[in-house]
Amino acid sequence: MISQISCDTLRTMNIDRRSFLRASAAAAILPSVASRVLAQDAKPAPQPKIICGSGSNRYECINDWIKPPAGMMFGDTHGVTQDKAGRIYLAQTVGAGSTPANGVCVYDANGVFQKSWGAQFAGGAHGLDLQVEDGKEFLYHCDTQRRCVEKTDLDGKVIWTATCPMQSGVYEKPESWCPTNVAFSPDGNIFVGDGYGGSFIHLFGRDGSWKKVISRPGSAAGQTSCPHGLWVDSRAGTPTLVVADRGNRRIQVLDLDGKHIAFHTEGVRMPCDMKFRDGLMLVPDLESVVMIYDDKFKPVASLGDGNPSALRGAPREQFIPGKFVHPHDAIWLANGDILVAEWVPIGRITLLRRTA
Repeated sequence: MISQISCDTLRTMNIDRRSFLRASAAAAILPSVASRVLAQDAKPAPQPKIICGSGSNRYECINDWIKPPAGMMFGDTHGVTQDKAGRIYLAQTVGAGSTPANGVCVYDANGVFQKSWGAQFAGGAHGLDLQVEDGKEFLYHCDTQRRCVEKTDLDGKVIWTATCPMQSGVYEKPESWCPTNVAFSPDGNIFVGDGYGGSFIHLFGRDGSWKKVISRPGSAAGQTSCPHGLWVDSRAGTPTLVVADRGNRRIQVLDLDGKHIAFHTEGVRMPCDMKFRDGLMLVPDLESVVMIYDDKFKPVASLGDGNPSALRGAPREQFIPGKFVHPHDAIWLANGDILVAEWVPIGRITLLRRTA
């Protein structure tokens, strides 16, 4: 430092007092400037990854991986599915003040927003599933506000709409029916769970025509209470209908005519739906956890369990990273990752990125 140089040396160097003071001031400023530059260039320390699950079922939890587009606020995020091209379809009830007020948002495989449609689903978008029929993909929507099942193409063009099957003889009025999810029979027929209505399960044709009652309300074998979600399971060879019998806090297995086969309750709280992949069953459970079961319906992984159910109406900053509030739907993406939609009034979509 110049301030540490001796007077004799300064005289030898022929530096006068004014030059010395200027040099000293510059030297004092340099460390401060350097520290500010370094601070501006410094990057924030990476946050530690949140890992859930165990063994071969371990996932990095990335909350809010999918976000609403500009001008839109999510309502309850209810259903998700993915098409062959990798596009992700999200059913959500639309938040107040959103423009446009569309109930279906479409994202690419990387979670980048593409477009939205389905104004008729605002307020009622619930179950959402994709089915391939004669080589073409279709979406099946369960609308809990209009109380209907609606079939559309991937761009939202309506193919048909099925309302309350009064011809079934089990309803006194159309308002008693409120479908929540569907499943697809190998012969092309469609199972519809009347989860928020009379707790019946019905069979419809591919054309939307009603065929028969499969299951009736109750708690006995073969009966259901809030059959919120359902799926056809072909893992054992003979297809069966697996039901998220949420009101009875169990998973029930029926044959395709509705005859009881088995109950499963281990690890089950309030199951919402299920999907199958590589012999495993994925179950979003409304009581704050996503479960994975093996082909014997035994739990093999518990994901994001934290029981923060009281946070449903809380602001986002109070949500606990890596912990679910109310998982409502979950799917395996094409690459083996998991996408979870939660029943919270400001919406939340979480990616579980496989690490094992």
